[in-house]
Amino acid sequence: MNPILYSFRRCPYAMRARLALASAGIPVELREVLLRDKAPELLEASPKATVPVLDLPDRVIEESYDIMLWALGKSDPEGWLQGKNEPLITEIDGPFKTALDHYKYGKIGVEEARETSSETLRKLENTLKTSPFLSGPQFTLADAASVTFIRQFANVDRAWFDTQPWPHLCAWLENFLASPRFEAIMRKYPKWQAGDPATLFPEP
Repeated sequence: MNPILYSFRRCPYAMRARLALASAGIPVELREVLLRDKAPELLEASPKATVPVLDLPDRVIEESYDIMLWALGKSDPEGWLQGKNEPLITEIDGPFKTALDHYKYGKIGVEEARETSSETLRKLENTLKTSPFLSGPQFTLADAASVTFIRQFANVDRAWFDTQPWPHLCAWLENFLASPRFEAIMRKYPKWQAGDPATLFPEP
């Protein structure tokens, strides 16, 4: 029996979990949920009721980064764990994401939140000036754990984002968005409900 992944297509946390599972080549039963109408099975598996949730026979993993580490600990054919870069991922998951949420959803302090987020993006630009990816010559865990949130930031005001002095960051993001890797994790699936046929991810 395959693990069950509760996911929501556009959630950046769920997106990066799918990236790692696809890279690892670990098949899961994907259950697409709607955040406004959550399946009772999701609530039973994880009362916190946020995605992604990976339901394993012996435990439930409720955090996206933990799902990534679990998948890559099982299988890491692309060597993603060589680019773990914990300080960067901690910054993305912490100060950057907090500021991003204020920028995207806040009614006050939006300009300040955008500037706080931009401090991290300027660091990434400096890294990408001398390296094609965030931890070296290939796409690794650091990139996969960060890029879905950079995409979310860019989409808040894409016209503004594209005028900023970070051409290497923009190219890094655009290359990801144009990649088969991104296309494979963003296929649309209908909302899951009990009794539906199993949907395997990644697709065979």
